[in-house]
Amino acid sequence: MTKPILYTCARSRGLRATWAAEEAEVDIDLRILPFPPRYLAPDYLALNPLGTVPMLVDGEAKMTESCAIAHYLATREGHTDLAIAPGARDYAEYCDFTYHADATITFPQTVYMRFCLFEKDKGLEEAGRSYAKWFHKRLVKVEQRLEGREYLCADRFTVADICVGYALILAENIGLDEGVPQTLKDYRARLTARPAFQRAFAREEAGRLALESAG
Repeated sequence: MTKPILYTCARSRGLRATWAAEEAEVDIDLRILPFPPRYLAPDYLALNPLGTVPMLVDGEAKMTESCAIAHYLATREGHTDLAIAPGARDYAEYCDFTYHADATITFPQTVYMRFCLFEKDKGLEEAGRSYAKWFHKRLVKVEQRLEGREYLCADRFTVADICVGYALILAENIGLDEGVPQTLKDYRARLTARPAFQRAFAREEAGRLALESAG
C-alpha cells in the first residue's frame, strides 16, 4: 500500500495530522513546505489550488482540513481508541470538540496572527487584538469540560484532544498564552509530554531545518 503523503509547514495546523499519524502508527510521507507555501512553493498550487496546509493525499483521496485529516488517520485502518464510535459514550462530545477546535478556537487565532504578526503595517492591529480576546473567551467551554477530567472525552486521549490541544500549543507560540487558564496550560503539558507528540514535533522540525539548510 502506498504511503499517505502529508504536505504541511512546521508548527502549522498540520501538526494535528502529523501527531495523529504518530499516535495511530500510520506511516506517512511527511513533506515540509516553506511558509507561506502559496508564495514560496508555487508548484504546490497545482496540487492544492487553495495553497493551504495541511494537505493529505492518500490514493485518490485529497483532504485539506486538519481536524478531518487527524480523524481520518486515526481511523484509516479501522476503529481505534483515538476515536469514539457512534453510540458509544461521549460520541457527541467527541464530534463537538473536534470541530470546535478549529471553527471556534483556532479561527480567531489565525485572524490575530494575520493582523498583529504578519500584516502589522496595514493598521489593523486593533482588530487582531479583538480576535485575541475572542479566542480567550471561547476557551471557557474547554475549561469547564476538563473540570475533573484528564481528557475531553470517554476518560481517554482522543483526536479531540489533538485538535483542541494544538490550539493551546499555538497560543503559546504566538504570544497569546497570558490569557490561557492555568488548568488548560496543565492540560497542554500533559498532551505535549506524550511520546507521539514529541516524535511528530521532531519530524516537522527536522524538515524545517532541512529547508533552511537548503535555502
